[in-house]
Amino acid sequence: MEPKESKEPKARVLVVDDDTLMREVLKALLRDEGFLVAGEAKDGASALSQVERTRPDLVCLDVNMPGMSGLDVLKAIKQRCPDCRVVMVTGDSSMGTVREAVGFGAVGFIVKPFKAGRVGAALRAALKAPADAFG
Repeated sequence: MEPKESKEPKARVLVVDDDTLMREVLKALLRDEGFLVAGEAKDGASALSQVERTRPDLVCLDVNMPGMSGLDVLKAIKQRCPDCRVVMVTGDSSMGTVREAVGFGAVGFIVKPFKAGRVGAALRAALKAPADAFG
């Protein structure tokens, strides 16, 4: 018997969160779910340089970060890389935050604390959505 080989190329994901432990958890979950971790960033400025350098298919982006907020980073990513899909990761699931992020082009949300399966499901759904579905 031959090992199962996915016919689809692995989606490349950039993980952006100011919390080191959260980045490590997300990277491990992504790998377990069959995604390729293209890179990681701990703040908005490094996230934007990573997007320019790695051109990921998807970005897992924390909303609340010091300095440049996740929403500001989202706007900048969508200007620089319109086809890049962004899933927001947040402990703040208030409708105002969700509405604002969707308005800026986010295609998904993962609310902290999250279950492992929820992360993979949210990213797979985001990859199926048109990049400009909400923006």
